[in-house]
Amino acid sequence: MYAASRRFLLVLSCVLSSVYGGFAAAQIYPAKPVRIIVPFPPGGVTDVVARILAARLSDNLGQPVVVENRPGGASTIGMGAVAKSAPDGYMLGVANLTFSINPILFKKMPYDSERDLSLVSHIATAPFVLSVHPSVPAKSIKELIALAKSRPGVLNYASSGQASSAQMASELFKYLTQTDIVHVPYAGGGPAIIALVSGEVSVRIGSIPAVMPYFKSGRARALGITTAKRDPAIPEVPTIAEAGVPGYESSEWQGIVVRAGTPPAVISRLNQEIVKSLKAPDMIERLANAGVHAVGSTAEEFAAHIAKERETWAKVIKAAGIRVE
Repeated sequence: MYAASRRFLLVLSCVLSSVYGGFAAAQIYPAKPVRIIVPFPPGGVTDVVARILAARLSDNLGQPVVVENRPGGASTIGMGAVAKSAPDGYMLGVANLTFSINPILFKKMPYDSERDLSLVSHIATAPFVLSVHPSVPAKSIKELIALAKSRPGVLNYASSGQASSAQMASELFKYLTQTDIVHVPYAGGGPAIIALVSGEVSVRIGSIPAVMPYFKSGRARALGITTAKRDPAIPEVPTIAEAGVPGYESSEWQGIVVRAGTPPAVISRLNQEIVKSLKAPDMIERLANAGVHAVGSTAEEFAAHIAKERETWAKVIKAAGIRVE
């Protein structure tokens, strides 16, 4: 009886210690600067979103929040650093589409995204626009589909690189329309836009702000928005779904993850401050000016979003035969 009582007290002590430890961690967190790892070079949409969020989080958390770029390996270098960091909430990672598709694309990953990382919040989404060079004799999505079917393998499209969100969005278009449009990968979004406006390629799916000046000058033509709703920046342009491809929906997105094992109370604090930041009117405006829509979700909502993305892209990747060595 005495021994059983001692075991009970020992277990109770461990449980209370764990609960109090997590509570205490949340109470003092953060006690030092926080780093946000962006697994891409500076200047891209994911980097811009991270820097806008970091500035507001610094104010909300009362500690510096510093953005650190660790590009390479289709985001696996930067995310690998987060997966191997201390589980204390002082290193955050910015996940995007690659977080969903890398486990499908790579035969072997340097980490297990489900086992080694915990989700915090889906922070933003960025609509894309399908554009064509003015020489392409198509002024609508339906006309582009008809043209591509009449000339299989003749039209080509630019992307910002192999397995990029731009390629995924373009391959989804091909998959749903059963068209043959040749992929031409470039080293980033900038060169892809130059290829479009110079006429080197026929089609491009990519961010809206970067190509807006060319719509106004007549050097590119917008045919469709990739998301389910029209975008306020160019409300006259229909969605691809309403323009003739039912079920089409694609976008770039960003979310925050931490090392698995981070105290739940710390994750909860981060989620609370991130959502608070993203709901502020001035933050919504700043992100909108960058072509991005603020989200701010629960971890559970973020998990549901990723699951849906993986289901969609697994089909597209298999159909297109996309591989990353």
